[in-house]
This record gives sequence, structure tokens and C-alpha cells, in this order.
Amino acid sequence: QPGDDVRHIDWNVTARVGAPFIKVFDEERELTVMLVVDASASGAFGSQQQMKGEVGVEMSALLAFAAIKNNDRVGLLIFTDEVEVFVPPKKGRKHVLRVIRELLYFQPRGRGTSIAGALEYLNRVLHRRSVVFVVSDFLDRDYEQALQWVKRRHDLIAVTLVDPRERQLPNVGFISLEDAESGRQMVVD
Repeated sequence: QPGDDVRHIDWNVTARVGAPFIKVFDEERELTVMLVVDASASGAFGSQQQMKGEVGVEMSALLAFAAIKNNDRVGLLIFTDEVEVFVPPKKGRKHVLRVIRELLYFQPRGRGTSIAGALEYLNRVLHRRSVVFVVSDFLDRDYEQALQWVKRRHDLIAVTLVDPRERQLPNVGFISLEDAESGRQMVVD
């Protein structure tokens, strides 16, 4: 075809066949995909069909299945105010099903959120360059520096879980609200 790179012509096959033969390369990229999933109490909120935590689990399962389709290794880190579950990256359908089972049946011990603690732990245990998906609502403070550290060594993708009621409350007058992580209550107009 006009426009093919001359460097990709296989001259031995071209001489045998009598017509130009171009090598086609399929990139074999065996990446490591790490799913860093927030399981704090703030994920137990949802005004639509699903809670934020359930959407996070569904998103993580989708990413895990996409990774094994590309023959990538998949790992999992579930955190609250501490790292609660770490599954080292491996290949295979059985391993991905284990990752999804961990996500579905996980019962958190902590209620808070420490994104910085989870990312620092990830930096210590993950030595190979990876694609890191952080699935969280990012309702935390002082985690920007940890995100920058991870971004220097890995490809970092932040998946933010948001509910419409977190952005705007309906006009219903005074309402009593409770913070799911700290238990603090307040009355809001």
C-alpha cells in the first residue's frame, strides 16, 4: 500500500512471493493494573439506584475484566482510614474473580478515609511501573502530595464517585445531617 513504512518490508518473503510483504506488529503490553478502592463509610450514600460504594465496585470489576482481556496483571488495594486488603497483581481469570469476590464481600473495619496512607503503602509494595486506578469520592484532606508521588512512578487515573445530592440538596427546609465517617451531626437549611 502507498504510505507503508519501507523499514517494515520483509525482504526475504517479498523475494520468495514476488510481491511486497509488510510486517504487521501487535504490541504485547503486559501491564500491571492496580485498583485502589475506597471502602469508607461515605460510600454508603446514594440518592439514585445505587450507593456510591456499589458503583465503585462495579467500576472496579469492569476495569479488572478489561485488564484480563488485554492479558494484563490485576491487583487490588482496599482502604478506609488504613489499608485493609491488599491482593498482589497476577494474571488470569481465576485471580480476577478473586479480586471481584474481595470487592463484593468486603466488610470494612474503619469508617474514615486516608487516601494518602493507601498511596504511601502502594508506593512501598509496588515496584514495577503500573496503571493505578484510584476509585474514591475523594472526601479527604492532604492527599495531593501522595498523588504526586504515585504519579511520578506510575500512570495514575482518578475515578471520582459523586452523587447529585452531595452537590445540591432539595429545598425542603431544615434537615438533620450526619457525617457517615465521623458521626458528627448538624442541622442545615
